[in-house]
Amino acid sequence: MTFNVLKEIMKSPMICFALAVMLGVFFLAAFADFVAPYSYHEGDLWKMLEPPVLEHPLGRDQLGRDILSRIIHGTRPLLYVISITLLIAVPIGILLGLLSGYVGGLVDLTISRVIDTLLSFPTILLALAIVATLGTGLQNVVIAVGIAEVPVFARLVRGLTLSERESLFVEAARGLGAGRARIMFRHILPNISGPIVVQMTFGAATAILWAAALSFLGLGAQPPTPCWGMMLYETKPYFRVAPHSMIFPGLAIFIVTFSVNVIGEALRDYIDPKMRVR
Repeated sequence: MTFNVLKEIMKSPMICFALAVMLGVFFLAAFADFVAPYSYHEGDLWKMLEPPVLEHPLGRDQLGRDILSRIIHGTRPLLYVISITLLIAVPIGILLGLLSGYVGGLVDLTISRVIDTLLSFPTILLALAIVATLGTGLQNVVIAVGIAEVPVFARLVRGLTLSERESLFVEAARGLGAGRARIMFRHILPNISGPIVVQMTFGAATAILWAAALSFLGLGAQPPTPCWGMMLYETKPYFRVAPHSMIFPGLAIFIVTFSVNVIGEALRDYIDPKMRVR
């Protein structure tokens, strides 16, 4: 199966590019201190907003700091956002979805109404409300985005559970005396894990965008943390005189988000036999 997956991947240059980008992000995050050519927090005010030159390929920001070094170090907050968001959204969403879809009755009604209520609010407004309650900072932004993503996973898992709970293997397990918890986590969950993994990739892309948006509003990571969204926020007043200071962090957000989405679509096409190209 692994060989078949690799063979399918090698057929698509776009998927190869997306995987290379994500591997590069992990590499840069792990070795940022060694890869970055300059310090991410030390700058030269005499050379603030300097355009790209040979020594500084992406130029300098409003404090004379090397933009390339800050983008490299910004991969660490990026992976932090993705990992913590999924750690919050996926387990809670799976638990709520399984309970709602399998138990049914009043439990299903209550959870469904809560999910529908949360989904009725635009994600950015829900995240803003949570950040306003918890306060500013990258950690609170990640918590807010994670909570905002819970209803998406809960609704997905509920729908998948509803379609699986009447399956023959579930009936057989129920007939053998298996309890609800065992049926949900040992029988249903493994059979619906594929779509959940696919949704995790799309959830990661969404987390990147919303975290960057909240940081752009000044609610995320605070200086001197090199968060890409905060870099956009800090250089916004200088866009007319030094467009490179915003273009490169924005381009980094776009490339990584695009790559995660490409990987998610590739996983969806491979897992769903109806969409797989034979």
